[in-house]
Amino acid sequence: MFTIEHDFDATIVTLVDDPARHRQEDVTVSLFAECITVAQYDPRADRVTTITLSLAQVRDLRAALDLPEGSYRIAPQGRADAKE
Repeated sequence: MFTIEHDFDATIVTLVDDPARHRQEDVTVSLFAECITVAQYDPRADRVTTITLSLAQVRDLRAALDLPEGSYRIAPQGRADAKE
């Protein structure tokens, strides 16, 4: 399950883990004009851990989800080319 909210400067997507034996904490993805942040509460440390991805990193991650193992570079045309 997930929710989508539109704030003044960001779109916020919250990913809720479906009930499972080893359920994880919710993940909050905030989409800004210049970057994307991913945050999740860590109960062991009792704090929220946040990472920031550039839009280029998100583009690469999106491409990587559909590719086999290997090293790639996104070509200017938006196509992922294998890298030696």
